[in-house]
Amino acid sequence: MAKKRPQTKAKRPQLDDAEVPVVGAREPCPCGSGRRYKACHGRTAAQATTALVQRPFEGLPGECDWVALRELVPAATVGLTLRDGLPEGVPSVTLATVLPMAWPALRRDDGSVLLGLQNDTASGDISRDLADTLARALTAAPGTPVQGRRAPADGPRLQDLLAPEGAFEPEVHSGFEFWVPDPENATPDVTASLERANAAAIPTVRLQGVDAAYWCETPDKNHLRWVMPHDEERLLDALARLHAAGRSSLGEGTRLVGSFRAHGLTVPVWDLPSEITAQDIEKPAAEFAERLAKALATDAPLTHDERRARGGLTNRQITLS
Repeated sequence: MAKKRPQTKAKRPQLDDAEVPVVGAREPCPCGSGRRYKACHGRTAAQATTALVQRPFEGLPGECDWVALRELVPAATVGLTLRDGLPEGVPSVTLATVLPMAWPALRRDDGSVLLGLQNDTASGDISRDLADTLARALTAAPGTPVQGRRAPADGPRLQDLLAPEGAFEPEVHSGFEFWVPDPENATPDVTASLERANAAAIPTVRLQGVDAAYWCETPDKNHLRWVMPHDEERLLDALARLHAAGRSSLGEGTRLVGSFRAHGLTVPVWDLPSEITAQDIEKPAAEFAERLAKALATDAPLTHDERRARGGLTNRQITLS
């Protein structure tokens, strides 16, 4: 008997990574490998969307304020400038800390866009997720919210959509009334959400004399939370030098108690007596900024007391993101 020849399948042409379309996770990968998409190019796509970007707001004007509005400030808005200008029918684009019903974005009846910052994101790059939400909000029908989704791995980031120049100056609000330009006609759901949000908001004020420093009032004491752009290790060294020298406070009754880590930046935190207002802390904060600048410029090795102070500051760090 003649031997059967082994059957062979014609090889499919291999595609470049950039040419491979997205398909269902269990479907054959379009690249022709014979494997399922999730075990082939889908794995690379998933890793691209879940890889954590340590400083998602780096390169944007006001990076420190972006971090503050994302993590520390209850109610604030700031106007955004698009790199390519406003599309027809969109009179303005405004970033907001929180939107009613936790919507990621909202296209108002007048066509203006509100982009929410304090929302859960589906990938490891907050900037890409926000850019995807913003792009969809710009084309949404007026009067409709925009829901969240996982942004495409090759989609634009905020750095691609927003103008790289110009000031980023948040306006801090005592409540969330900016949600509803016409409160009398708000839906019951939005009205209830507004009432809950206002009840939970902590009074917060942005200092005017230094960048990205926010005073807040709590029942027992007040605080100053100051987002700083410096390299973390160098900043901790500088804070330790000042702390060991007894120069890290912001005046009588105040003390540097630790710091947060948030989106690749360090946020020193001071406890303040309850009677100290935001206005009271303006001058001490400006004076501290001068002391810190000198400490940051020092390259001498830390002394024993400074190393001990640095260890205490490091032990009192809390990571927010």
